[in-house]
Amino acid sequence: MTNTKRAADLRSARWFAKDDFRSFGHRSRVLQMGYSHEDFTAKPVIAIVNTWSDANQCHTHFKQRVEDVKRGILQAGGWPLELPAISLSESMVKPTSMLYRNFLAMETEELLRSHPVDGAVLMGGCDKTTPGLLMGALSMGLPCIYLPAGPMLRGNWRGQALGSGSDAFKYWDERRAGRLSDRAWAEMEAGIARSHGTCMTMGTAATMMGIAEALGFTLPGASSIPAPDANHIRMSAECGRRIVQMVWDDLTPARLLSPGSFQNAIAVAMAMGCSTNAIIHLVAISRRAGLPVTLDDFDAASRHVGVIANIRPSGDRYLMEDFFYAGGLPALMHVMRDKLDVSALTVNGKTVAENIAGAEVFNDDVIRPVNNPIYAEGALAVLRGNLAPDGVVIKPSAVAPHLLRHTGRAIVFDDYPSLKAAVDDPDLDVTGDDILVLRNAGPKGAGMPEWGMLPIPTKLLKQGVTDMLRLSDARMSGTSYGGCLLHCSPEAFIGGPLALVKTGDRITVDVPARSIHLEVSDEELAARRAAWTPPPPRYERGYGWMFGRHILQAHEGCDFDFLETQFGAPVPEPVIY
Repeated sequence: MTNTKRAADLRSARWFAKDDFRSFGHRSRVLQMGYSHEDFTAKPVIAIVNTWSDANQCHTHFKQRVEDVKRGILQAGGWPLELPAISLSESMVKPTSMLYRNFLAMETEELLRSHPVDGAVLMGGCDKTTPGLLMGALSMGLPCIYLPAGPMLRGNWRGQALGSGSDAFKYWDERRAGRLSDRAWAEMEAGIARSHGTCMTMGTAATMMGIAEALGFTLPGASSIPAPDANHIRMSAECGRRIVQMVWDDLTPARLLSPGSFQNAIAVAMAMGCSTNAIIHLVAISRRAGLPVTLDDFDAASRHVGVIANIRPSGDRYLMEDFFYAGGLPALMHVMRDKLDVSALTVNGKTVAENIAGAEVFNDDVIRPVNNPIYAEGALAVLRGNLAPDGVVIKPSAVAPHLLRHTGRAIVFDDYPSLKAAVDDPDLDVTGDDILVLRNAGPKGAGMPEWGMLPIPTKLLKQGVTDMLRLSDARMSGTSYGGCLLHCSPEAFIGGPLALVKTGDRITVDVPARSIHLEVSDEELAARRAAWTPPPPRYERGYGWMFGRHILQAHEGCDFDFLETQFGAPVPEPVIY
């Protein structure tokens, strides 16, 4: 391929190419590190934004994979520079990694802006790293390619395949109900996560890696390669080789993305049985790109795209390793190609149509035909009503069918500690027909943690209740399941209608009609609103202070209000002097 950019046009040349005092300083410091002029003269400088850390279980292998990326960059005639970024372990970071997604986005953007780089390989996978990296890279606008961490291998317990998150939730309830021994629980703890890589269910990590591929930011098939597989090593090196050519071709996100790219991402998310978190992250990514999608786009897609990936928690049997062996995302996209804009461009310089041509399904129970879905509509639905004017999200494919149309009594909790204490109380006044409500857990209220899969009260578990409706302004893990109504917007902390609900009120949910209604008169709600007092801010210093004052609501993607810029916005480059 003929390069469309000359060496003199490289962004990094502003640092290294001139015969002046400042460039002398840059070159001398590079030589100080042991590099030579041959390393950086007339070569694209490629940033490798690596989210590895000792505290991130999903990215354990990134310490080695970064060397594979560097090898590929060197093979293609580029110069690799590893730039570490905040790691955001989903399991370890408290109070929630969602609090720091935008931190990673800011860091990524500023790493790329402030350093002498021409393109970037983005290494992520653990839930918030994919959107954080993409949001920052989009705002910077340099050519970039995304390297997904890949799912871990299947869990195993007494010969039974375990899915991270989903089975942990299920068996924890069994233990709370007294039906699982301490020994069995300890064995499960040692067998549910047995390799590096992300959750191997269709949780947020797998969903967002798949969305990155559907958007065109990964090499074809990259998103579902298991982390320990040798294919993952080869893919990593190929990312390094490919980004060098992307720089020469000036294949920036602005040239790559189109409205069709985002419609593809939404359709693929629905077909995968995606995490509810996909809505927040993809809305935020799209707004950074200046090609905004809304909750209505997700709901519209859910009406005509069924769930065809039979992966837990929407599916009943298979995990991401099985999905990879069945053909992975290229096979799924080939099956549903009539729902896609196959003219959309991808990072390998080819269209979706070219990438999925000839893709095959090797197990049609894992990747179903479109006329035999595991759920006839898409994975997500958006409900609106007087309780959620800006929407509340539910995952119908993972809900007990009898709850899709339901009216129940609200049992309200103002904070998570109160909820946790109450659900284990044997005298709690609750039935399986009630609706548990948690509030003040939204973006401003708590950083929007994954508290939305409210625990079913222990007394109900012992009675055999396995699902009930639960409503909150929080999120839930993508590996979660059940009748959870999430992201209620606007949130209670800023005076959304959820703040006005009282225990004993009746709430009607109708998922097919996409409605949610608090059965309280307008006059009574007005009186409650007049008596409502705003709570004090959660944080009074540092990053939390900034977060609380600038975070947008869930339906807007929870980005910072000062970071939403379109391609070509006048963000100044650093002055080289």
